Amino acid sequence: MLEMFGGVGLFFMFALVYFFSGIRIINEYERGVVFRLGRVTPLKGAGFKWIIPGIDKMLKVSTRVVVVDIPPQDVITRDNVTVKVNAVFYFRVMDPLKAVLEVENYIYASSQLAQTTLRSVLGEVELDDLLSDREKINQRLQHIIDERTDPWGVKVTAVEVKHIDLPTEMQRAMARQAEAERERRAKIIAAEGEFQASQRLADAAKIIGEQPAALQLRYLQTLVEIATENNSTTLFPIPIDIFRGFIKDGAR
Repeated sequence: MLEMFGGVGLFFMFALVYFFSGIRIINEYERGVVFRLGRVTPLKGAGFKWIIPGIDKMLKVSTRVVVVDIPPQDVITRDNVTVKVNAVFYFRVMDPLKAVLEVENYIYASSQLAQTTLRSVLGEVELDDLLSDREKINQRLQHIIDERTDPWGVKVTAVEVKHIDLPTEMQRAMARQAEAERERRAKIIAAEGEFQASQRLADAAKIIGEQPAALQLRYLQTLVEIATENNSTTLFPIPIDIFRGFIKDGAR
């Protein structure tokens, strides 16, 4: 009798262990891909799931955005400048079944594809375009990588070139170029100032030439300014012609 109860208890214990070993909890951001004797079954959503131990095998696939760093890559631009470029790209799994069935490791495969695409695309542009038109290059990288990872059920949402490491000689040359550009702009601004000042002086001379009384008043104003600045006596020759206009006006 005791042996019978002992056998039943052992059976229930084995059944409980068997049952609990098949429990799986899938989070809201995950999906479960279940293989039953090697064949894939319909995709499992979030929540409590139970698989047949020893028969079913579940792989969880995250559907959240994954951020992957692209390590620094040696790139030769179209104008034969060697630079070191690193980047980052963002992607998420849109079809977990394809991500499991179509590629062995979709994260590693996407990273390798991003590295080769980065070298290929940047090798087709010149250094000036790489430095000044980065947004356009990012969009082109994103389009190419997304197109190639689409069969894996992966959607690339963004690619960003993070840092461009230039050779020391190139940095010095660019610094000299920037300095020369600043000097050129400063000279242009100074020349424009001289041009505008000369135009104003010419306008003033024209007005003074047409109005002799204006010249005489300017002459007298200069005498006042000299007397204000210096306390000593100043002998200033004054042409009698400048008073001729006042004399005529007084005679009238």
